[in-house]
Amino acid sequence: MSTHSLDARRLLCPMPVIKAQNRVAQLQPGDILEVICTDPGARNDIPAWCRINGHRVLDVRQQERDIIIRLEVGSDHD
Repeated sequence: MSTHSLDARRLLCPMPVIKAQNRVAQLQPGDILEVICTDPGARNDIPAWCRINGHRVLDVRQQERDIIIRLEVGSDHD
């Protein structure tokens, strides 16, 4: 298991989800991806995408203007 970071700041919907999807496709099951974004919609969009695609949201937090979403890559991704 390894931890990775994705800077999706200043991107608007649906780009944070698309960038997260593309990055997850390069990772292994059990890896952690921390997505840093500024689009408020990502707070709901990325967790919804995770539920649909078998990934687990570890936490969602706000740090000043940044929204930080940590997820664990599921085993059923391509």
